[in-house]
Amino acid sequence: MNASVQLVQFAKWPREGRVKTRLEPALGRQGALAAHIHLTTTVMDRLQASGHPVVLAWDEFLAKAPPEAGPVLAVMEKYHVPSTVQQGEDLGERMTHALGVGLASAGIAMVIGSDCPSVDAAYIEEARQALDDVDVVFGPSDDGGYVLIGARNTRPDMLAGVAWGTGKALEQSIAAVQGVGLSVAILAPRWDVDEPADWDRFIAMIGQPSTGG
Repeated sequence: MNASVQLVQFAKWPREGRVKTRLEPALGRQGALAAHIHLTTTVMDRLQASGHPVVLAWDEFLAKAPPEAGPVLAVMEKYHVPSTVQQGEDLGERMTHALGVGLASAGIAMVIGSDCPSVDAAYIEEARQALDDVDVVFGPSDDGGYVLIGARNTRPDMLAGVAWGTGKALEQSIAAVQGVGLSVAILAPRWDVDEPADWDRFIAMIGQPSTGG
C-alpha cells in the first residue's frame, strides 16, 4: 500500500528571547533567534523535498506575524505551504489533534518539529513504510524525545500523561499509545537541535544561515 501522506511541521513564531533559549549562552539572544529561523526554514526545505504536502502549524494564533518571521514566511510562500495553529493544552494534545486533522485528508499524517533537521525524505519514507504494518511510528531523538511521530490511526488520549521535555518522553509516549490499543514501530534514532553542541553539528552539516533575510 502506498498511502498518501500529510506532513505537519510544528513551529514557534520567531521572537527574540522566546525561541531556542538554550542556545543563548553560546549565541546570544539575536543568535538564538537567527538559529531558530535557520532551523525552521531548513526543516521546511527537507520536508518539501519528500514530495508530500506540508502544512506549518504555528504554536499560537497571532493577528499579525512578527517582522522576524519574514524569512520563514518567504519560504512558505515559495513552496505554497499553508499555515494553521496548534490546538491543545500540551504538546501531546497538540500533536494528537494535528495528526487527526492530517488524517482527514490523507491515509497517513506525520508531525515533525522545526528543530529536527535530521529528518529527511528518506527518513519520512521509512516512517511511511513502517505504517503499512502499525498504527503509530516514532522517530526517536538522541535525548529521549522524538523527531517524528506518524500515524494512520489515532485515539483522543493517545499521548496523555507524558512528561514533555524530559528524557522519558519517548518511553512514556510509546506506553501511552500502546495503552489505548494502538500498535507501534520505532525507527532508528536521529538528532535534534537543543544545545550548543547540537547547533555546531547542524552548522557542520548545513552551513551558517544567510544574512540576507
